[in-house]
Amino acid sequence: MSGGADSLALLALAVAAGCRATAVHVDHGLRAGSAVEADAVESAARRLGVGFECVRAVVRPGPDLEARARAARLAALGADAALGHTADDRAETLLLNLLRGAGLDGLSVLAPSVRHPIIGLRRAETRALCAELGIPRFEDPSNLDPRFRRNRVRHEVLPLLDDVAGRDVARLLARTALHLDDDAALLAALAEQVDPTQAATLVAAPGPLSRRAVRRWLAEGGPGGPEHHPPDASAVERVLAVARGDAVATDVAAGWEVRRSAGRLTLRHRRSPR
Repeated sequence: MSGGADSLALLALAVAAGCRATAVHVDHGLRAGSAVEADAVESAARRLGVGFECVRAVVRPGPDLEARARAARLAALGADAALGHTADDRAETLLLNLLRGAGLDGLSVLAPSVRHPIIGLRRAETRALCAELGIPRFEDPSNLDPRFRRNRVRHEVLPLLDDVAGRDVARLLARTALHLDDDAALLAALAEQVDPTQAATLVAAPGPLSRRAVRRWLAEGGPGGPEHHPPDASAVERVLAVARGDAVATDVAAGWEVRRSAGRLTLRHRRSPR
C-alpha cells in the first residue's frame, strides 16, 4: 500500500468482502518524509481494523529507477500479495509495452486474478470510494515526474488519444487487453505440447507455438530466470535456426547457449560441465 486511492480502495474492499487482510507499506527511502506515507497507511489500516507492516526496501537513485523500485517492491511483498492495479494501469502498461515492441504476451497484461482483484475498476472509481468512506489518500509526487515514461503516457499520451478518438481510450485499451488474455492463454496451452528440446518437433510446429515453446524453455531453464530479463525475440529466432540446422549452436543471453546434437537441443551455461 502506497497510501494512494487504488491501494486504499483495495484494502477497504477486502475488508468489506470479509477477507483477513494486512496492509503492507514498502518504503524505498527515496524521499525525505517517507515516514509520513507509512503513517498514513497505518492510520487507514487501523481505521479499517486490519494489521499493518512497513518494509524497508531501499533503492538507490540512478538509471531505471522506476523499474528497480517496482522489482524491489514486488520482492518485498511476495507472490501472494494482492495489488491495487486498475483498468487505467492496464491501459498504460499496454501502451508502454507496445512502445517497447512487445508481442501478444506483453499486450495481454495485468489479467484479472487474485493478484489483481480490482483490475476492472477505474482510477476515478477508487478515488470516489475513498471520498465516500472519508479515507484520506496520499498523492505520490513521483507520479507527476515526467522523467518516468509511465507518467508521460498517463498525463500526456492518453489525454491526447482521448482527444483524437473523441472517447475514453483507456477503457478501450483495457478491453483489448482482456480479449488478448484469451488468445494468449490458448496459445500457451497449445505450446505446452511442443517439446523445445526436440529439433524436429520445433521445426514441424507452427511458428507461434514453436516460438512460445522456446521462450518458455529459456525463461524457465536459463537466461530468463528471475535475475534476468525474459529472452528477446532475436534469441528465440536464433534457437529456431539451430533447430532447423542452420547453425550448430547459438548464444542466447548471459553466458547461456543452445546446442544441437543428434537432433536434440540442450541449454547450458558455458561455465557448466559439458
